[in-house]
Amino acid sequence: MVMIEWLGLSVWVVVAWFTYVAALAVWIILQKREPAATLAWIMSLAALPVIGFFVYYVFGPRRIERHRSRRHTTSSLWDETVGENAAMAVADAPHELTVRHTELVQASCQMPLTTATSLELLVDGVATYDALCKAIAGAKKHVHLEYYIFAADCTGTRVRDALVERAKAGVEVRVLLDAAGSWKTGDDFLKPLRDAGAEAENFHHMWGMSKFRPVFNFRSHRKICIVDGTICFTGGVNITDDENAKLNPETYFHDIHLRMEGQVANHLQRVFLEDWHYATDKLPDPESYVREHASGEFAVQIIASGPDCRWEPTHRAFVDAIHAATERVWLTTPYFVPSEAALMALTSAAMRGVDVRVLTPEKSDSKLAKLAARSFYDEILAAGVRVFEYQPRMLHAKALLIDDGLVIIGTSNFDSRSFRLNFEVDVVIHEQCMADSLEKVWNDNQAQSIEIEKDRPQPPFPRRLREASARLLAPML
Repeated sequence: MVMIEWLGLSVWVVVAWFTYVAALAVWIILQKREPAATLAWIMSLAALPVIGFFVYYVFGPRRIERHRSRRHTTSSLWDETVGENAAMAVADAPHELTVRHTELVQASCQMPLTTATSLELLVDGVATYDALCKAIAGAKKHVHLEYYIFAADCTGTRVRDALVERAKAGVEVRVLLDAAGSWKTGDDFLKPLRDAGAEAENFHHMWGMSKFRPVFNFRSHRKICIVDGTICFTGGVNITDDENAKLNPETYFHDIHLRMEGQVANHLQRVFLEDWHYATDKLPDPESYVREHASGEFAVQIIASGPDCRWEPTHRAFVDAIHAATERVWLTTPYFVPSEAALMALTSAAMRGVDVRVLTPEKSDSKLAKLAARSFYDEILAAGVRVFEYQPRMLHAKALLIDDGLVIIGTSNFDSRSFRLNFEVDVVIHEQCMADSLEKVWNDNQAQSIEIEKDRPQPPFPRRLREASARLLAPML
């Protein structure tokens, strides 16, 4: 009798398991992702019915729907006020890549080519914080600021107090923080801002839900500041003592940032207002924050990407630029965990004779990402890519230099998280002067780096195993 009952229970368990696997397989297949990733998720969930389902539920690939906020901020009013300024010729651009690349970016994220009247490359946190606080101090109408990390430390207090002073003077101040990146920044730190009349909100709450699923894995990695619709900033520098050489002269992160003026500020304004509306369900009138600017001498284009966009704009922009390169591809990234498409683009460029170089940090703030990055070295070195590891400190800069006149600088790392999971913002600059400035920074960095040789001795087996294992987590790093 016991044996019969046990067999009966076993049958029901098997039926339940097959039903569970079939239902999840249908669910995952309908996501229409890469076949290998789809099969991997199905097998993982089948092998780990409870744990696997939880992991997929929290971290599994999906899109975030933000159509209602996009429809509001891309109204006819916005398109008329901003879109008209984008009607500019590209005949003076450095090379033919410009036209096709701008078309790709616009098609993927609806951000047209525009101009800047001023363009400045800021190296490291001290220069960035000085320029940022100076711009905030001069604000007359509004300051909009969105950051992944806005730390409650000395650097964060300096920027916060600059915002408080402007808010008390009647300037509109809005601050949007990512709850994951700024998880240590509590209400006590933000209270002076709110007491002064500023608005401070989280992009996603740590345990926020979207359609009954957690969203904390989908982070706003953006660093944006717009002052009076005229001056704007973006790049890799977070607001934290970790990037402040005055406070941490031995261990500060090495980074770069951009300060811009002109029409481009309207485009970053659009990104911020979309994010503000998405996070708060409040949409300030776009007309109040758009400014008319004369066309500038610098051709630039904003790339706004995130899991709300099906076309993976940053991913496509990087891959397309690398494929189009004829002379050089110099990539600086703190986290080198490329997708298959990006890896193919880099190795193909090197194999056709393009000078391809990759610069990553030897001292990383993520041991897992560093291990994963090194697992790609043998493959790209064999194709002819030169790899350099920056020695002095953590290298946090994110930049791509193509030939003699196309530069991409922003918040995106060269990894699947930036390409597919994070909300990112980058600037494509079609100017030789910026390419020259970035080349100078690159040469300084390379001089402080060690080149990884193709014929170097193989690392010990335990390390190779750790690197290969870390690579398995590449889609989530």
